[in-house]
Amino acid sequence: MKFHTINPATGEFIKEFPNQTDTEVSELLHTAHTSFQQDWKWRPISERISMVKKAGAILKEKRDYFAQLATLEMGKISRFSYLEVDLVVGIFDYYIANAEKMLAPKKIEEEKDAAILSEPLGVILAIEPWNFPYYQLARVAIPQIIAGNVVLIKHAENVPQCALAFAELFKEAGIPDGVYTNLFCSIEQVGQLIDDFRVRGVALTGSERAGISVGERAGRNLKKVILELGGSDPALILKGASLDYAAEQIVMGRTYNSGQGCVNIKRVIVVGQERGQKMLELLKERFAKIKVGDPNDESTALGPLASERALNGLLKQIEDAELAGGSLVIGGKRINRPGFYLEPTIFTNISKDNPLYKQEAFGPVLSFYVVDTEEQAINLANDIDYGLGSYIFDEDTEHAKHMATKIESGMVYINSCFSDAPYLPFGGIKNSGFGRELSELGIGEFINRKMVRVAE
Repeated sequence: MKFHTINPATGEFIKEFPNQTDTEVSELLHTAHTSFQQDWKWRPISERISMVKKAGAILKEKRDYFAQLATLEMGKISRFSYLEVDLVVGIFDYYIANAEKMLAPKKIEEEKDAAILSEPLGVILAIEPWNFPYYQLARVAIPQIIAGNVVLIKHAENVPQCALAFAELFKEAGIPDGVYTNLFCSIEQVGQLIDDFRVRGVALTGSERAGISVGERAGRNLKKVILELGGSDPALILKGASLDYAAEQIVMGRTYNSGQGCVNIKRVIVVGQERGQKMLELLKERFAKIKVGDPNDESTALGPLASERALNGLLKQIEDAELAGGSLVIGGKRINRPGFYLEPTIFTNISKDNPLYKQEAFGPVLSFYVVDTEEQAINLANDIDYGLGSYIFDEDTEHAKHMATKIESGMVYINSCFSDAPYLPFGGIKNSGFGRELSELGIGEFINRKMVRVAE
């Protein structure tokens, strides 16, 4: 496992960073645990908020620098890199404004001399992916640091400069050593950290396979764990939906971040055969017009995949889907240019025994289905192991909200391709994992809700 920067837009190797030794990782854990026990958890929350506020202000000042690093390391289109930085600034602002109220003691109505206190657990280990190199970190780090926990962050190997830049925010803000710690460590070293009693919680955003491994190990050690494991998010196009509007949203929802998002739209399910054919033509037409190119070009709509490994994995999924009888409507090939580019792709005629029926395609590959009834649409939407996000398009929003109750997912977006915000809880069910990040639910995941009762 090497931590290195390779520009996905060109394939050019930029820089490599050394892995930490077992001794170095052990020393970093010791520093984090000591900082928690002797300093950070005892500071008033107002003081923790003030110091985190300084880190947020530095991020605002260095907005350009952070955005450029995200584009360099994972190929994110530059305007989307800025959107990500701004979203992280919003997470800072949200918890700075609301955390003290969220964590305040809660009286128990039935017992006037009893209360629930919110106290930190200790060292929290977070294992994070590359697709949103700052947002993924912020969802865990900001609320947990304000809550009084300390965090060890093992980021993805292909965004090391983003990882270091984010860690530097807290150092520049004067936050003590050990409160936020970046790790360049191996999977084996991560396992050793999970086994260590001083680590009291684990958060993972990653694959289902990684979630099984981390969840099993954390469970053996009686650690609280939060798992966000991706999904194959369906978009239901009901009979009252505007096809033009839905097509516009689907294109953005499938291709945003080069399709490399846990809650990107990945499956489209249209109710009505005639409307299904119209929608397929609209999507085919729009996919053909997508401008693929340099992520620093303002006119680019689809950038590269984050790595050659990611590209090859998608090409294999496409090959397997075709061999299983799926119909390739458009795309499906590597683009003949430097970097890791894939043509925007649409598949139809995906039978239940086609591997693509159940798989998550983490890139600009859309699965398209047509059904006759809303009941069939719901059954198809739910007939997978995942349950992260889902989408419903219908002008009758009350009906859409009723349909939302029938979908097995942690989040439902009505008439939009997505709308993440600091105050909206993020997370799924089934094999998409469990637990929530962001909102008041997120800050409470690694908190000891301590009951204190005074006898009369």
